[in-house]
Amino acid sequence: MKKLNYIILFASALSLAACGSKSTTETGLKEKKDKLEQLKKDQTKLSAEIAKLESDILAADPTAKPDNAKLVTTAVISPENFIHYLDLQGKVDAVNISYITPRGVGGQVRELYIKKGDVISKGQLILKLDDAIIKQSLVAAEQGLQTIKTQLAFAKNLYQKQQNLWAQNIGTEIQLITAKNNVESLENQLKSAEEQIKVTDEQMKFTSVYSNVSGVADDVNVRVGELFSGPGQIRIVNTNDLKITTQIPENYASRVVVGTPLKISLPDINKSLDLNINVVGKLIDPLSRSFYVEAKLPFDKSIRPNQIALVRVQDYETKNAITIPVNTLQSDDKGRYVLVAVKENGKLIARKKNVIAGEFYGDKIEIKNGLQSGDTIITEGFQSLYDGQVITTETK
Repeated sequence: MKKLNYIILFASALSLAACGSKSTTETGLKEKKDKLEQLKKDQTKLSAEIAKLESDILAADPTAKPDNAKLVTTAVISPENFIHYLDLQGKVDAVNISYITPRGVGGQVRELYIKKGDVISKGQLILKLDDAIIKQSLVAAEQGLQTIKTQLAFAKNLYQKQQNLWAQNIGTEIQLITAKNNVESLENQLKSAEEQIKVTDEQMKFTSVYSNVSGVADDVNVRVGELFSGPGQIRIVNTNDLKITTQIPENYASRVVVGTPLKISLPDINKSLDLNINVVGKLIDPLSRSFYVEAKLPFDKSIRPNQIALVRVQDYETKNAITIPVNTLQSDDKGRYVLVAVKENGKLIARKKNVIAGEFYGDKIEIKNGLQSGDTIITEGFQSLYDGQVITTETK
């Protein structure tokens, strides 16, 4: 029993020691953090005092050379054309895609004259549908027409004889009128039979399905013996007439118009093109919040529909703009600024210049106000500089 009590007391002591050790560690960490924060504040204060003293010394003694001149890299600003692009993904589409359909209700395929991948000419016969019933109807209609023609010829002959007899005062007027009516009735039947043959003949043409465009058979999803009834079974794509399509976010609607320049890259075939937008959609897609644009592609046999295209849309351009590397732009409580190198009392000094930034693209950002042509901007070594610090562009 005593042994058990000793074990319990020993475990309790270990637990208390661990808690005490953890508490001591947390307290020490907090003290270190507080000390670091204080040192940073002191450093900032000292840097400001050093900068002021250096400035005062330089003002009093222009020949003085401080020991802490910092090595930097500079560049002189010169105006250049600044262009902003939207980097998007698009694809190659065919301008003319024809989904072959029957002119009538369709029917069973008796002959199929093409296969997937075939080059098709406009007006080429694609397939033949079952025409047995229509052929029988046409034969019956032609036979009926011949019968009516025979009856009409007989009726006309009879009517002529009745007219001759009537001229000799032989027969009755009823007989003459009846003969005339028979002729007129058969003539009407003849016209109806002829129209019926035209209709049946046109229905016969429905059984032959032709292509209405030239192109390539991209999809042939029907076989002999199956029913051919509508879209989705045969698709003809004109690969000689292609376009680039992409979707533009709606917030760029005022910037992207017909004629907007595009830079197209087709990575799969390592080809680049400069085009202009020729179609801009008028509707915003409610799901993607974007609108449709397209540009016509010149003929190139290496370009195929549905290829991926990288599309750069030029939505902004400024001539003679002031631009700087985007990484040189810094911020403080007063706004955005850059550090420039200026000559003061014969020394090269780092000075802050507050700026108003515009668009940025790639590694360049447009400066709308605060810098001008000829200013010398610090492009490397600016990270730890302060306003008024002496700098050098050469190794000591």
